[in-house]
Amino acid sequence: MNLKTVLSKAAILGCAAVVLGSCYLPARFDAEIEIDKAGYYSLKFDGYMADVGLFQGLKEGKISPDEEKKKVAVIERDFLRDANTQEFQYYREGHFKVNWERSGDLLAAKTVTFIRRNELILQLKYVENSGYIVLEGKSLTKENRQRIQAMGLGMQGQIRVRTDMPIKSHNATLEKKDPKDPRFKWLAWDIKSIMSPRPRAVFIIE
Repeated sequence: MNLKTVLSKAAILGCAAVVLGSCYLPARFDAEIEIDKAGYYSLKFDGYMADVGLFQGLKEGKISPDEEKKKVAVIERDFLRDANTQEFQYYREGHFKVNWERSGDLLAAKTVTFIRRNELILQLKYVENSGYIVLEGKSLTKENRQRIQAMGLGMQGQIRVRTDMPIKSHNATLEKKDPKDPRFKWLAWDIKSIMSPRPRAVFIIE
């Protein structure tokens, strides 16, 4: 192995360590989104999340009980300063329960992100010059997914979207008409593991 290859691998691992050290991961969750052709939306997330750095530190015995309490207090402040957080409760081993809800006019807001742009779990974005609304889930490289899985962390849950907009594209596991109102469709993503594809859908504003 030459020096260039060694340095390249070291750089990749260093970047991954930075990403994972400050990463919130949805562990077990249920998320529901409604977005209509007028641009009004609601986004709800309910489930358990993990702070990857805290989980790893506790697993490796590098974080004491006192340090754990301090880190949990920081995480709690981080969530509760957001008025959309309805519930925060620490569970154990770096995991905590979160209930988060937000609604409004996406055409005015342009972008709505849970939790925020540098900790993106779910995002709705109005791309004004194209007339599209884009839904995207958390993005992780294959290498980071494998590292998280090797730590013993997983991801399971479902994301559901109800909309009356035309759907340009999606990678959902299910698409069906709403039995209560045929003008609307449901998309659903069944997230079975950390290796499941990143959820994505594109809707057309008419």
